[in-house]
Amino acid sequence: MDLTILAQSAKKASARLSAVSAEKKNSALKSIAQALQQNAAKIIEANKQDMDKAANENTPSALLKRLKFDENKINDVCSGIENLINLDDPTGKTLYTIQLDKGLDLYKVSCPIGLIGVIFESRPDVLVQISTLCLKSGNAVLLKGGIEAANTNQILYETIYDASIKAGLPENWIQLLQTRSDVEAMLGLDKCIDLLIPRGSNQFVRYIMDNTNIPVMGHADGICHVYVDNQADIDMAVKITVDAKTQYVAVCNAAETLLVHKDIAEKFLPAVKTALETKGVELRGCEKTRKIIDIKPAEEKDWSTEYLAEILSIKTVDSIDEAIDHINTYGSHHTDTIVTQSKTIAAEFMALVDSANVFLNVSTRFSDGYRYGLGAEVGISTNKIHARGPVGLEGLVIYKWKLLGSGQIVADYTGPDAKPFTHKKIKGEFHL
Repeated sequence: MDLTILAQSAKKASARLSAVSAEKKNSALKSIAQALQQNAAKIIEANKQDMDKAANENTPSALLKRLKFDENKINDVCSGIENLINLDDPTGKTLYTIQLDKGLDLYKVSCPIGLIGVIFESRPDVLVQISTLCLKSGNAVLLKGGIEAANTNQILYETIYDASIKAGLPENWIQLLQTRSDVEAMLGLDKCIDLLIPRGSNQFVRYIMDNTNIPVMGHADGICHVYVDNQADIDMAVKITVDAKTQYVAVCNAAETLLVHKDIAEKFLPAVKTALETKGVELRGCEKTRKIIDIKPAEEKDWSTEYLAEILSIKTVDSIDEAIDHINTYGSHHTDTIVTQSKTIAAEFMALVDSANVFLNVSTRFSDGYRYGLGAEVGISTNKIHARGPVGLEGLVIYKWKLLGSGQIVADYTGPDAKPFTHKKIKGEFHL
């Protein structure tokens, strides 16, 4: 089918999906989770084909980790769906109510965005997460996965589509695009697609942002920092740093740079070096750092590199101000954490670091939709728009203004004898 026609059919489906009840959407989600479990063997076999092909093509290990979709991943996405079912429906909520005049009431009500286009690389679990989040929030979705996961994506799409249609959702609410040329075509569908969400490498995401008129939500880089203050607990700081770097290196919320206050460096750096090297991490440091521990020298480019691998750059700083300046200069405004026992220092860090996620005494790996209780996520947004940080259901809705009157006309509220507006705030949910 021609992509424009396919997008138009999905756009029409989005209007019908926006009116589907919360009960029916939750029933469809339950059916999808059951279908994924029932088709587990077929899904795993399809993924094995993709994994074998990728391995034969010498695909980097980081991408292989993202591509893998085994029984554990199936259980994870199904758990995410169960959590999603238990969340409140984000649509149809009255956000604001005001009486313009007696019998003239204005409501601000949450509603779906419409048709969302999602372009992602490598990770098949993204397909499940985003499609179910779109379903719950009442949005239709066009999905374009990477060719490296073609077999896995196809069986996942078929499973989700069939289960949702049997549960009563409108046909064509979800579509899977197949070819590389579809990506270029998608970027030009600004009359059909309301929002694009790219997931993948920073180069890939940047290309999407630079080549479309469609609003884009996402992030191009994941350059995250751990700052160890001079008032940090050293054991805590080592534990947090190791987790932030090594718990899963191939993700955007893994730490790429460690900043250490000079007054704690001599005690902390040897301890963290031992812990990180035990995990196989290659360390690169500034001149001050290398005077304390024997590691490779860091170059200027290291401060702005998203490694997605067992590599960590380390810089010793003179003050919290230098740490904050470094993060705001080289970071990607994704996730940054401070380790300190000082509330005053923590407050300064959390106020001045210009990132979507700013943490105190915890690993950067906590910046995740599932861990936030959002029912998984469509991605991390570093944009300063309506959604920032891990984007779950609340980032997939917008709002519309609904005005209820009884025959009023604007002419009555203009001129020398104009009626005044009351502009009185009132309580109550929108209903007819």
